[in-house]
Amino acid sequence: MYSTLGYATPASADRTRTLFGQVMGLVAVTTGFFALGCYLGRNLTEGWGIVFFIAGFACLIVMNFVSRRSEGGALLLLAGVGVFLGLGLGPTVSYYSTTSPQTVWSAAGATGLFMLGFGAAGYATRRDLSWLGRISFFALIALIIFGVVLIFVHIPHGDLIYSIIGLVVFAGLTMFDFQRLRRGKGMNSAPLIAASIFLDALNVFLFFLRIFAGGRE
Repeated sequence: MYSTLGYATPASADRTRTLFGQVMGLVAVTTGFFALGCYLGRNLTEGWGIVFFIAGFACLIVMNFVSRRSEGGALLLLAGVGVFLGLGLGPTVSYYSTTSPQTVWSAAGATGLFMLGFGAAGYATRRDLSWLGRISFFALIALIIFGVVLIFVHIPHGDLIYSIIGLVVFAGLTMFDFQRLRRGKGMNSAPLIAASIFLDALNVFLFFLRIFAGGRE
């Protein structure tokens, strides 16, 4: 099924471009807060890392209820998502930055190319990708279950398999989220779409980090 996005009026096209600029700006700012959190949390213990990681996702959940009522509140929570996830992942990023800086740079570069390629594909396509979003969501749940299994069961090359499947899943989610960006009708949707795209990029970065590190924790 094809949408009518290709026949947008000049006014709607301008609105789409404005929303695109706002969302990508928010993604950049959130990434900056994430980097700040990583720096501040580089020496945290694993226990505190888990606490802040949970706090980041708590901000994300609350933002779903606040976004339609308060744009300022949604933006504040989006910043919280970036900072808290940065604090939670700070020790991991610090470890790789210290032991293998090239791994971090390679993962960051691959993430940029990944998001550019699949984001552009999702944004440009006229085909409705709602089906891809649904499939990717259920695949993500299966991936989470597989990750839990890997904790208790040794599977040869399990980390590599997990990371490759994860990249496939987030390729679909990235395309879907960028089409949501194109089809967005209101500026109040910007923080939520920005959060989704930021999480896509963050997960892709972590998968590439595992791959380039050879599956080491």
